Amino acid sequence: MTTAAALDAADDLAGFAAEFAKPPGVYLDGNSLGLLCHAAEATLREAVEAWRALAIRGWTEGSTPWFGMAREAAARLAPLLGCDPADVMVGNSTTVNLHQLLATFRGLERPFVVIDGTHFPTDRYAAESNLRLSGGTPDEHLVVVPPEPDRLLDEDRLIPEVAELPCLAVLPSVVYTTGQLLDMKRVTGAVGGTLIAWDCSHSAGVVPHRFREDGIDLAFGCGYKYLNGGPGAAAWLYVHPRLRDRLPGLAGWFGCDPARQFEMAATFHPAADAGRFQIGTPHVFSLAPLLGSLAVLNDAGIDRIRAKSVAQTRFLIDLARERLGRHGVGIVTPADPARRGGHVTFTHPDAAKLSRALRARGVVPDFRPPDMLRFAPAPLYTSFAECQAAVDTLAGILADDAHHRLPDADDLVT
Repeated sequence: MTTAAALDAADDLAGFAAEFAKPPGVYLDGNSLGLLCHAAEATLREAVEAWRALAIRGWTEGSTPWFGMAREAAARLAPLLGCDPADVMVGNSTTVNLHQLLATFRGLERPFVVIDGTHFPTDRYAAESNLRLSGGTPDEHLVVVPPEPDRLLDEDRLIPEVAELPCLAVLPSVVYTTGQLLDMKRVTGAVGGTLIAWDCSHSAGVVPHRFREDGIDLAFGCGYKYLNGGPGAAAWLYVHPRLRDRLPGLAGWFGCDPARQFEMAATFHPAADAGRFQIGTPHVFSLAPLLGSLAVLNDAGIDRIRAKSVAQTRFLIDLARERLGRHGVGIVTPADPARRGGHVTFTHPDAAKLSRALRARGVVPDFRPPDMLRFAPAPLYTSFAECQAAVDTLAGILADDAHHRLPDADDLVT
């Protein structure tokens, strides 16, 4: 196996680490919260200074007027998603954007919602809420496709469940627990006219997307993981142009045609682009950091980011097989890079306590019940040496049999 030092020496993205404020130790939790980059801090400061200097005039004056900030963010996000800026709306939160897609595209012609059994909880909560509001019931109209015994989703089982029902499906691009990457193009093409809303929270910014080319119907995601937009960063949604004539199920004044918004008309005149799915006034200080972080991601290039991500996750898997398997550590993330997202998930009965022990030693992973430990290297600021150090630290904990004396861990779901 190639050494960490050799891999770092050949890494053409290594210089980007200096652009980020890195805490001491090894940070492997970028799939929960990405780190602050200097460009994001600068665009946030710019927005704060505009508030200080311009007050209300900040909406229309200054270097980045707030009124157009959401569309500027969409323009910077679009290359990472493989679509046009008009296809993307940046704003609201992830859950609100899922509610928007459900309210807009499910309708009476699609009485069912299909989700996978590995879903992130908010996806199910939103689906059940939408069903109740429309007169359906989760017991009758929510279909959950369970994972296989190996904890992975079988696309050949998932496809007929979605295709055979009049439904809107909500599926993950990358499963947040196991790190499994689904073939979005294949699944979308195989389900006929059924619409799928893809939750791309764990793929945007680390996995290249080709939404237009692949015929993706709908997608949504957050801005604070691999997009590095900061805690509570504005989220985003994508709507294919063929579906964009729909009136938003949840309408608000910032979904209006920008040229007519300040007419204050009683009639809703929707924007021609995906901005029609914006609801209320954008949260400027949740949008501003994205302008900086997205510029850094585009400078690095999503294909180069993906190449390093694949190499780092492979490195982690190879190291784990060599050093951790003897201690009862399993690996649920697929070995095939075409089926693997940006993080690697290990299993161990004491995963929660191991997570705390790692943090006490300066390594920050995260824990997911009941027994999963996720290592998420972020290609722009994580080195191969840091991946090596994380596995070495975990191996040391296990080799010392320290897990029998680990402290209680009742607050580790982060």
